[in-house]
Amino acid sequence: MRTPGHGYIRPIFPEYYGNPYWWPVRSAGWRPDPRLRDFLDSGPPPVFVGFGSQAGPRADHYTDLALHALRLAGLRGVLQTGVPGTLNDDVLGVADVPHEWLFPRMAAVAHHCGSGPTGAGLRAGVPAVGLPALADQPLWASRLAALGVGPAAVPFRRLSPERLAAALRAAVSEPSYARRAAELSERIRAEDGGAAVVAAVNSLA
Repeated sequence: MRTPGHGYIRPIFPEYYGNPYWWPVRSAGWRPDPRLRDFLDSGPPPVFVGFGSQAGPRADHYTDLALHALRLAGLRGVLQTGVPGTLNDDVLGVADVPHEWLFPRMAAVAHHCGSGPTGAGLRAGVPAVGLPALADQPLWASRLAALGVGPAAVPFRRLSPERLAAALRAAVSEPSYARRAAELSERIRAEDGGAAVVAAVNSLA
């Protein structure tokens, strides 16, 4: 159960032995766009919605879908759907933003459940909504729900404004999701995945 660049996910699959997460180092020169910081400071924590590469050439369509869902749910949002900029007073589109910086500032995160955003969301300690499409994504989405950090996944092929809105409302309104996410975050942050990797390499010498 290896995730590229992030080691084995022991808190997600405790029945499997493996190394804990190890995390890429953020560039020392990175700074958030002032528009993003201003947006975050202007109201309550928003929810994150991102589709990875799934939106592709239909970025406008899926951005509109996410905007509709946020209106139905009555939530502020940060969208990583391929259309950056101010989308309305309550929604900001972003391009490339490090998830380890962004996710802890969210009320919940909804994403395609690649191994990277799945791990970043758990580390951030916020509720999660899985939007899986292919490959290993349904696996990670099912584990998020089984671990109790969010509602049942919404498969990408069945995505609609109504289904996404309902899942987002559940993620931010059910206290058990936030509690469980915080518990897992504490466990993940206590691990030293890098040290485990160094020890494994040294054992081969």
